[in-house]
Amino acid sequence: MKKQLLIGTVLSLISTAVYAHPGHTGHGFLTGFTHPFSGIDHLLVMLAIGLWAGKIGGAARWQLPLTFVLIMAISAMFGVAVLPSLEAGVAASVMAMGLLLAISLPINRAVQLSLTAIFAMFHGFAHGAELSFEGGAQVVLGMVLATALLHSAGLLLASQRVKISQRIHAAFGWLTFLAGGYMLLAIS
Repeated sequence: MKKQLLIGTVLSLISTAVYAHPGHTGHGFLTGFTHPFSGIDHLLVMLAIGLWAGKIGGAARWQLPLTFVLIMAISAMFGVAVLPSLEAGVAASVMAMGLLLAISLPINRAVQLSLTAIFAMFHGFAHGAELSFEGGAQVVLGMVLATALLHSAGLLLASQRVKISQRIHAAFGWLTFLAGGYMLLAIS
């Protein structure tokens, strides 16, 4: 497991294409569904949201992922025009989620939800800018389903049944933080 995690981390850091992952072709549900899996930036944040929600526990287990999915879907519809600093915002959200996972700070629910919404907005805008919305609702539906699955995977990893050790949880957080820092450096 440690060897696979190390190999995956190293491979994700040698990618030079930080501009999320342009060049998507196709329309419809499948395009939207595969998109969140196609870039390390989206993949890390979406897993991290689930892990963070599971780490916090209680109502956060559904509130944080639901907030992310809703705000991301709405933002994707407006993300057709690329905003300045969009990629920096995505990379910063990767760093921030890594830090939130790596350290345990008591943060009230309103701040948790606000941070989640801000991260979702950046990722939604990025999705909208990268995807062709000729498939409209089907693209968004696929993207929402894939995002919810990634959040669920993070929640499962944080659950009592699977309960990864605090060291692995923190290591994932720090590696996510470093990946986000790499992305920021690569776009500047």
